[in-house]
Amino acid sequence: MRAPTMTEVRDWVNERTGFETVWNALLERHIPEAKGPVAWAYTLGSASMFVFTLQAVTGALLAMNYVPSTDHAYDSVRFIGSSVLMGGFIRGLHHYGASFMVVLVVAHMLRIYLMGSYKYPREGTWMVGVLLFLVVIGFGFTGYLLPWDQKAYWATAVGTNIAGQTPVVGGMVAKILKGGADMGAPTLTRFYALHVLVLPGVIGVLLGVHLFLVVWHGISEPPTRMGGKGGSRG
Repeated sequence: MRAPTMTEVRDWVNERTGFETVWNALLERHIPEAKGPVAWAYTLGSASMFVFTLQAVTGALLAMNYVPSTDHAYDSVRFIGSSVLMGGFIRGLHHYGASFMVVLVVAHMLRIYLMGSYKYPREGTWMVGVLLFLVVIGFGFTGYLLPWDQKAYWATAVGTNIAGQTPVVGGMVAKILKGGADMGAPTLTRFYALHVLVLPGVIGVLLGVHLFLVVWHGISEPPTRMGGKGGSRG
């Protein structure tokens, strides 16, 4: 009995999973022709996705040694940086990656806006992208408190107080975030749960919808000048 060839294995897998169809839809798509800075601007979405993946991996590694309690959170962060193998490097990637991700997402949204890529038929893609941006901000806000040092504590206190100034619902929002009238152990627990459970689930769903819409509608073409007036196509 001869061993199956790679072609036969590929055909067997493809017949049962539709792998090639999915591959072609996701990766063998038309990419608009662009040159110079415009061409680089089209990489901002992929770069944001790469940094998000890096955040997920480094965050999972950090969670293995982090203790979400007011008594041990600060000490566990110091332990990660000083005693865990490559802990300082991993924490540095996660810390600076959070800021870099915000910059990339903002740059990506600016590219979409300036090139008119949010217009018909991609309005839904744009709206989901705005929601993704808000979730990214939520990641940064909830993660900032987790080291539980003076800087994180007071910065979060300012943030929750600003949320508390929202008309009508501000007091309720601040109380929900803090877990009570004042910041303490319930605040840290809630921020940790939001950071590692709630927001990852939300961004997973939104990313799935966003990528589906990108594949469905395709990537918009760069703006072109038509008849002496600026315009965009695609």
